[in-house]
Amino acid sequence: MDLDRAFSNFASRIARLAGSAPAFAACVLVVVAWPATGPLFDFSESWQLVINTGTTIVTFLMVFLIQNTQNRDNLALQTKLDELILTSEAENEFIGIERLTDRELEQLHARCARAAAFPAISSTSRGAFSASAWAALRSA
Repeated sequence: MDLDRAFSNFASRIARLAGSAPAFAACVLVVVAWPATGPLFDFSESWQLVINTGTTIVTFLMVFLIQNTQNRDNLALQTKLDELILTSEAENEFIGIERLTDRELEQLHARCARAAAFPAISSTSRGAFSASAWAALRSA
């Protein structure tokens, strides 16, 4: 098993586990137990350091695991959407729009919103825009 596959499997398992009800209950238990142990350790700096260090390490590692999982899920979703676009009468122009700048995405969104406002344009087969509809929108 290669490193990418191993990390992907590990990240998926940890993300599922961390998002579960038992994991949340365990975190609540730690948060409740920590102040309760304060008197036992005289609320010392070491007592505070343990919780601060522990939560910092867990947070730091979880950021990367969650980002990996989100990136993979997003790529899978984009690939599925691209396949639907390719096999439908939709405009292939939409394939890969996730790589556009924010401004370009806003312009494309505005163009689609204008198309939705014109039933004659937006009611083409299976929701796809015809070439003439796109030409009308681009000039609008």
